[in-house]
Amino acid sequence: MGLHHTYRGIRVLDLSENIAGPLACMILADLGADVIKIERIDGGDSTRSLPPQREGTGTVFSTVNRNKRSVALNLASETGRDAVLRLARTADVVVESFRPGVADRLGLGFDDVTAVNDKVVYCSISAFGRGPLGHDRPGYDALVQAFTGIMSLTGDPDGRPARTAPSLIDISTGMWAGMSIMAALANRSHGDGPVRLESTLIDSGLFMMCHQIIGLVSADFQPQRLGSAAPSTAPYREYLTSDGSIMVAAATDRLFQRLCSAMETESLAQDPRFATVTDRVQHRHDLDTELEKVFSTRPSSFWLEKIATAGVPVGPVHSLGEALAHPLTLERRLIIDDPASAQIRLPLDQSRDLPLMSPPNLGEHTEEVLREVGFSPDEIRALVPAESAHL
Repeated sequence: MGLHHTYRGIRVLDLSENIAGPLACMILADLGADVIKIERIDGGDSTRSLPPQREGTGTVFSTVNRNKRSVALNLASETGRDAVLRLARTADVVVESFRPGVADRLGLGFDDVTAVNDKVVYCSISAFGRGPLGHDRPGYDALVQAFTGIMSLTGDPDGRPARTAPSLIDISTGMWAGMSIMAALANRSHGDGPVRLESTLIDSGLFMMCHQIIGLVSADFQPQRLGSAAPSTAPYREYLTSDGSIMVAAATDRLFQRLCSAMETESLAQDPRFATVTDRVQHRHDLDTELEKVFSTRPSSFWLEKIATAGVPVGPVHSLGEALAHPLTLERRLIIDDPASAQIRLPLDQSRDLPLMSPPNLGEHTEEVLREVGFSPDEIRALVPAESAHL
């Protein structure tokens, strides 16, 4: 059985916005679940309007909302809330990312949903959790990168803290939420009653710093901002060449010896300052200065070939466009550059065989989904125009 059948027959209500929650739900959708995305009638998911856009829809939205059906409702109205609860009766999973307490005020909290469905897996996604210190604190990926120390350790040593370009907190939180939901679904036959899950950006951010945290609390190792370098070995960083730069990862004593041989700098291998990994870390500035003097004499292509031939890990420093055009990227077939619907497949084994449906238009499936759960034509006519009036 292919991966896209894994969650066939599972229905998910996606009440989330931005990246983390929608990604968790899209993972399930790609694996066969029927994911119904509940959106506000007045604009829908906020990422729909973010630049850059493609044919009027934000590319952030498009990235994490394929293979879903969109139902547009006014969640602040009684009719909208009742419609969501009616849908929740048929759901296996409900995912929400309101600020803690908002779902309860809307009548869509854990207690409200489990009152109509006592077998549901209910997953809440927030920045800092629903505890007394975190529940009122707003948070986005960049704020959590700043809070958890990620920004303080990102960037050049003499520069300012930097946010990482990928939304790694949002994306990792979506992955953790998806795994938590999968575990709950797998265990559902072993227990009775609903399951309440919580996935937070702060937990994901702190776990991203796992080895730095353990180094600090158990070995009193104070991590420093090192640019492209690594704290535990050297040479392991980006070096300027005569026409650009390359990334070298000579992490062991053996690899350092090979690197020096390839660069014809055997004297560095004999220098007591650089004899061991510990020595090289301690004298990394001196080592980097000496290596870059040599690297700067030749173009990147020369060094890439010479160092790779010596068996030392080395690679180009690409722009995003260069990375996308590289034959190795094309070989992986992860990116679909289709004029109708550019998509990035999930990096799952066999994911290249998963069917992909374009992200839905706002409210595209409202009537279809409401009919499926028993709304009569009169009920739909009464509900949809009322919601369209932005009540």
